[in-house]
Amino acid sequence: MYNKLQYISQGESVEEQLFNIHQALDNGCDWIQMRFKHQKPKKALALAEAVKFLCDEYLANFIINDDVHLAEKINADGVHLGLSDMKVAEARAILGKTKIIGATANTFEDIIRQVNNGCDYIGLGPFQHTKTKDNLSPLLGLDGYLSIIAKMKESQVNIPVYAIGGITLGDVNTLIKTGIHGIAVSGIITKSDNKQELITQLNEKLYGNVIV
Repeated sequence: MYNKLQYISQGESVEEQLFNIHQALDNGCDWIQMRFKHQKPKKALALAEAVKFLCDEYLANFIINDDVHLAEKINADGVHLGLSDMKVAEARAILGKTKIIGATANTFEDIIRQVNNGCDYIGLGPFQHTKTKDNLSPLLGLDGYLSIIAKMKESQVNIPVYAIGGITLGDVNTLIKTGIHGIAVSGIITKSDNKQELITQLNEKLYGNVIV
């Protein structure tokens, strides 16, 4: 089963991104999603190659946000696709059956469509307001997760769901009780002054106080 804590990378330069990713890995995060928007292909490739090396060293999962062809080129573990990115089925044709393909959803209907197209997990959000992403979909809040996951159970839709969007340490226990599999976070880790303590606490909450 997939790791429950996913770090979505931040940083305006290759150096910033690499520093933040290395810090997350070094302090106990074992799933990295590289998000490096609106960059020249050479920079994105340089970063992806460096992150692939790091993730191999730390035995961490490494997926790339949006860029299916880059994921194929460096043999990443997979991709995460937003609602307006390449279709899941098209990405699957390029990457093959063994790669992880995550897909964004904001509604139950989004989830059904993405699952039918063959994704491996869902990033469901946003939970609450976040400065990390522009053009946010409607905020779900706790009630949104409860409603959507109840509909999934009724319809016997069984796929790992990651909550995303402005999640804090204090939100995790309540979110886990809704039935989500895990969380995908960025700013909370990037900005933390004590990443080791934070990531340990997040993992303890996500895994039910079992140290991972």
